Formats: sequence, C-alpha cells, structure tokens
Amino acid sequence: MSDLRVVTAASGCHFQSKPSCGYPAPSIENFFFKPLFTIGSFQFTKPILIMLLSAAIVLFVFWLAFRKPKLVPRGMQNVGELGILAVRDQILRPQMGSKGDRYLPFLVSLFFFIWLMNLWELIPVAQFPATSKFAFPLGLTLVVWVTYLAIGMKHQGPIGYFKNMAVPPGAPWWILPLLAPIELLSNIFVRPFTLSIRLFANMLAGHLLLLVFSIATWYLFSATIGLLFAAASFIVFLLVFVLEVLITLLQAFIFTTLTAFYISDALEPAH
Repeated sequence: MSDLRVVTAASGCHFQSKPSCGYPAPSIENFFFKPLFTIGSFQFTKPILIMLLSAAIVLFVFWLAFRKPKLVPRGMQNVGELGILAVRDQILRPQMGSKGDRYLPFLVSLFFFIWLMNLWELIPVAQFPATSKFAFPLGLTLVVWVTYLAIGMKHQGPIGYFKNMAVPPGAPWWILPLLAPIELLSNIFVRPFTLSIRLFANMLAGHLLLLVFSIATWYLFSATIGLLFAAASFIVFLLVFVLEVLITLLQAFIFTTLTAFYISDALEPAH
C-alpha cells in the first residue's frame, strides 16, 4: 500500500511535466498503512498479512520437507535438511557447541521467519519488509529476551544468574559498585534494545533507499537530459537491490547468531 501510494502520486510527475510538480519524496508516512479490514478495534494491515504469510510459508516448507522423512533424503527433504544444517553449523555450534542442539528448532524457526519477512521488500506488489515496522523486531526480541532470562534462571538459579550477570569474573571488588549496575543495565535492557533496533533500522533504511531510487527513476523519465538521470538512478536502484538481497540474509543471520550467544551465556556463567 505504501509503495503504491507513492507511485500513484508520482505517476503524473515527471522532470519536465507541465504543469510542473515537485518530486514526491518517500517519507515515514509511507510506513503507515490503511487497514485491509477491521475486526472491532483490531486493524488488519499489510505488514500483519506479510508476517502471517511468512510464518505460514516456513511451516508449510518444513512440513512438506519432513512429512514423510526418508533415510536417504530427496527433493524437499534435501532443502529442509540443508537449511537446518546451515543454521546448526554456522550459527548454533559456533556459539553453543553440541550442548545447544536442543535449541536448534527455535533458532531455525527464528532465522527463516526473519529472513522471509525481510525478503518481502524485494518481491513485486508486496514490496515491504515487515521488519521495518518496529513492532515486529520488538516482538521477536521480547520472545528472545524472555527465553534467555528463563534459561539463565533455570540453569544458574535466579540469584546466581543475576549475580553472575552483574559481577564479571576477575573484576576487582572496589570497582563493582560502578560496574555491577552497568553490567545489569547492559544485559537486561541494552541487549534487547540493540537486538531489535539493529534489525529495524537496517530494514527501514534499505526500504527507503529502494523507494527513493525507484520513484526517482520514474520521475526523471522524460526529455533527453531526464533520461540520462533516470538511467543513472535506475543503475543505483539495481545496485541497492542486489545489496538488499544480501542484507535481508545478513540481518536474519546476525539476529539469530546473537540469540544463540545470549542463550549460551545463560546456560552457564562466563569463565
């Protein structure tokens, strides 16, 4: 809806159109959506639809891959196993070792769910990453936050967990009155804030760049001099598009890797 609204506004605006009109620059307003439908006070919007479709696709693909597992994998089972092994070998094992294998389903679900929500910004018609709405990264972060706090209190005990969190090993006693509050603040509040804001900010910035250069290409597409500028804008758009292909994957990888690190930190105190 946001992209369509901007493109509609830009459809009559060209570099040398008469009467002239200003460049319809994308803004934060393009991240607010009219509801597709309303149920009571609940408004069902495009980002919610994208989130539900992403969850449904992840569930369907892995159900399809493992509904009838075979000893020698074929077809979709190959794809599913490759995805699981990639998360295990590139994310889980480097952070947690084999002791963290019990958390593999959680990390696999998290990685592919985030990746799919990111990828929607590159798909025509959809053209919007749900993770560029802060509520979605925040919701995922709250799940991670509750998970690693619960694991930490279970394995280290509530008092022991927060004590180990506040008192770094080897820290001299005289610095603890200053260091302990900083460590607690960092682990309890800064961690979830940075985890959510990193994903949100990167996807917001990437989506705005794609909007700017795609609309600029259309706006400049008139007259000879305009064609030159439009071509340059289109080339930049393609470069940003390719970059965003990598960023959608990288942001899912970073979010899941940090989640694995936080869980590993909760399983046992640092030495």
